[in-house]
Amino acid sequence: MTDLKAELMVGLHDSRAVMLAKLDGLSEYDRRRPLTPTGTNLLGLVKHLAGLEYGYLGESFGRPAPERPSWFRDDPWSEIDMWATPDESSDYIISVYQRACGHADATVEELDLDSAGRVAHWAEGKQETTLGVLLIRMVRETAQHAGHADIVREMIDCQAGKAQNPVEGDPAFWREWTAKVQAAADQFRE
Repeated sequence: MTDLKAELMVGLHDSRAVMLAKLDGLSEYDRRRPLTPTGTNLLGLVKHLAGLEYGYLGESFGRPAPERPSWFRDDPWSEIDMWATPDESSDYIISVYQRACGHADATVEELDLDSAGRVAHWAEGKQETTLGVLLIRMVRETAQHAGHADIVREMIDCQAGKAQNPVEGDPAFWREWTAKVQAAADQFRE
């Protein structure tokens, strides 16, 4: 029989590793630049996840962050966590994320999945929850944003997925591939 908490932590650790791997080998510019119409960028995703780790798997269980990262604000909807300001280095953001993950891991290690928690910014009457619920939420959030990071990284240099693929980074291959996919889609244009 599988230990549910251990299985959830494997998924969380895997998605965290993917998230950070998407930064490897990129310039500060490529880590920061917005590549979607809504401004999605790699460092912003890391900042956002650091806040979620400290919040959902820390603050919600009376374990506040031992630091106050530069982007923490009293207004949880300020969106300052979705992009890197010029005074926030990659090293700083990554180190905050790593410390937030360590803090979250300690919370998960110390508590049972049915341990009571409270998310202050959730709607009145729905703030009470458990570690299990928040751990599932954190696994889902991290996997979702790692997927976003995968797409953003692909837009930068055609590096996609976790496995080494001999055609990754080959723009000529991907132009040809994309044309093939587009031709198939074109058959259904109205």
